Amino acid sequence: MTKGFAFDTPLTLTGPLRAPRQMLADQEYGGHSSIHDDAMAEKLGFRAGPIEGPTHFSLFPPLLERIFGRAWYETGCLSSHYLNMAVEGEEVRASAEMPAPGGRATKAWAHKADGTPVLEASASIGPDHGETLLEARLKQLRPPQKLVILADLHVGLKGAEDERVRMDPDQNMGKLYPFSLAQKLKVITETSPWYSDAAASPWGRPIVPLEMVSVLAEYSSTKARFPVKGPAVGLFADQEIRMIDGPLFVGEDYVIRREIVALSESKRTESYWVRSRIFDSSGKKQVAEMLLNHATLKHSYAGYAEAAKG
Repeated sequence: MTKGFAFDTPLTLTGPLRAPRQMLADQEYGGHSSIHDDAMAEKLGFRAGPIEGPTHFSLFPPLLERIFGRAWYETGCLSSHYLNMAVEGEEVRASAEMPAPGGRATKAWAHKADGTPVLEASASIGPDHGETLLEARLKQLRPPQKLVILADLHVGLKGAEDERVRMDPDQNMGKLYPFSLAQKLKVITETSPWYSDAAASPWGRPIVPLEMVSVLAEYSSTKARFPVKGPAVGLFADQEIRMIDGPLFVGEDYVIRREIVALSESKRTESYWVRSRIFDSSGKKQVAEMLLNHATLKHSYAGYAEAAKG
């Protein structure tokens, strides 16, 4: 029992129900539509184009700021396993356990209005995060039996070049993210003046919203030139965003370096796990990183069954 408190009863902080917007209907990669296109999603057996997983990350900063304070923006880590897709029109809410006073890590999750789980996560502040949810999941991965789509990848493979990126307010973020930060802020589930007003931000500059850190980190990902066979359709299955010397700033130049840290498979997918390290403009100081499990749907790749037999 925590000294000074009469009860050890676990308490949960829960946010309001929100209806995230789908902004990736026109997303394109590898020369074809993505799973976020309704027609493509239905072709693959889904009822509609799902909302991208990190969109739900915006639900958490109000809770985690209340738990961890300003440190959340500077050294916070949200490590998430996606469980079920949500489509536009469905409402989702986030929850997080209240840790003991002084605690630096906790559990978090998001679920739909009917209780269907959307994601589970660990949330923590650094520099010592302990073992995050995805670090634990990585330890449990079994070596893949035979990869087809990812046959030319290997653990330790690095991106082809340093990638220089930035996010200006009105900058269209390309084929992967055909919208700007300004457009996102008009529909983001949790609004904050810190995202657009330098005078309001404690750091004197607008900060990149947590879900848009994913956009920034993936914006130039094709430059890594990882030899993934295609065309094939993928989705995000696991994702961790970690601040080391945060937050990230709007209009700031960054350098990204990528490395494949794991390969895995399930009955329906082949996965490659990429760690994207984000450095300042000099490329010398790491300020953040993202771990992302790209799960590629086997049945979206023409001739997969035959290739798997060969």
